[in-house]
Amino acid sequence: MPLLHYLQALWLKLSFKVRDDLMPGSPYFDEVPRGILTWPKLLKYALPVTAVVMVIGWQNDILVELILVLTCTLFISAALRK
Repeated sequence: MPLLHYLQALWLKLSFKVRDDLMPGSPYFDEVPRGILTWPKLLKYALPVTAVVMVIGWQNDILVELILVLTCTLFISAALRK
């Protein structure tokens, strides 16, 4: 069994290596164009704000309500973008 797991891991590693060779690097030529919101930039702003809001909601016993509002807001935002 350990040999099977090793071979599966090796196959997975090699298959990703081939994909990486086909699509190297960033889709941008030199650097990210100005004004584009990328995932790292979004997470840098969104995670601390969300963490602080969740801690405040937990301390005030309104965590479920905050999660419900966040879910509804994201659902409405997704519906309006379609």
